[in-house]
Amino acid sequence: MAKKDLHPEYFPKAHVKCACGNSFTIGATKKELNVEICSKCHPFFTGEERLVDTAGRVEKFRSRKEKASTAPKKEKKVRVKKAK
Repeated sequence: MAKKDLHPEYFPKAHVKCACGNSFTIGATKKELNVEICSKCHPFFTGEERLVDTAGRVEKFRSRKEKASTAPKKEKKVRVKKAK
């Protein structure tokens, strides 16, 4: 028994748009794709060392790190074993 409509429709000339402005054509199951990072702007392919910020995570990390370095350090409590 073969099921009908099992596979999604394939678009051999799907259009991909990147946030950096680059666009290209690939085969995909969606007619149009919007991506944040492509091979033109990804640090691995460009050789640049750059932080890719997703929803403010980099700033959040930096602020927590700065706050931790300026805050006074807590003393650790020493546990004392009770004699039996």
